[in-house]
Amino acid sequence: MQTILGANGQIGRELARCLHRDFTSKTNETIRLVSRNPKQVNGTDELMPADLMDAAQTARAVEGSSVAYLTVGLPMNTDLWIAQWPVMMHNVIAACEQHKAKLVFFDNTYMYPQTSEVQTEDCPFQPNGLKGQVRAEIANDLLQAMQAGRVDGLICRAPEFYGPGLTQSITNTTVIEPLKAGKKAKVFLADDTLRTLIFTPDASRAMALLGNTPDGFGQTWHLPCDDNRLTYREFVQLAAKTFGKQPKYTVVKKWQLVLAGMFNQQICDAVELLPRYAVDNIFDSNKFKQRFPEFEVTPIAKGLEMCCDTQYWLEG
Repeated sequence: MQTILGANGQIGRELARCLHRDFTSKTNETIRLVSRNPKQVNGTDELMPADLMDAAQTARAVEGSSVAYLTVGLPMNTDLWIAQWPVMMHNVIAACEQHKAKLVFFDNTYMYPQTSEVQTEDCPFQPNGLKGQVRAEIANDLLQAMQAGRVDGLICRAPEFYGPGLTQSITNTTVIEPLKAGKKAKVFLADDTLRTLIFTPDASRAMALLGNTPDGFGQTWHLPCDDNRLTYREFVQLAAKTFGKQPKYTVVKKWQLVLAGMFNQQICDAVELLPRYAVDNIFDSNKFKQRFPEFEVTPIAKGLEMCCDTQYWLEG
């Protein structure tokens, strides 16, 4: 059995589809979907409600699993991250250790330096704020458990998302969704810096592949992205053309976001991430591409076309 912990988000739902299509249907394995209120994806999934803040519930959720995928996404709330992430990671590591399940952790880049330096799997952790510190802490917890032989795990790391369905990201919220609605997009700090973006279905496909590749464990992997990096100016123009809309956008300056954060907690919680938008973001995924040369990365143009697929949005 392969288990997805945090199965209701876009990454978890895409992962369930990929596992069923490419792996478990061929081996007759069951997919178990775990969240507070899990929902069917494939029609044959086993649903298990559980709170990963509870050690006993987490252990029951992992029991019987060959591989557990940790794909939880918490709201952009710093206090919530500080209170919950370390506890959930502790409980999941302990559960996988107890039941001898492999662990695949879906991670982000919040702990990386927010500079224009190329980001590889060996990039040092230099978080810029509290959320980055939390992400560094839980990644280090897993790395230490792996090094100590407590758990056979791997880390899948992804940069900024964009995609269809329930994809939640700054790019979707401030660029894709407004443009689709014929409204003006918002770009943070600069429109002329290169962005590395990952298409959410690609992230899930790659994670499913890694979770079913025995020699992929014991390592950190950058998930595959289109190396044809665009600036947000170029991204807005391409997205607007794809959606049949006008490429209208405004560049929001740092002082405007800091001021808005004084009145909006969600914006305040995003302020620590702003430096990354002022410089080129070069997230390198060559390690994955060299190991899996047959993996087809979705070009940004095609990904944006899929964001127009109404049925995909409804199913997502």
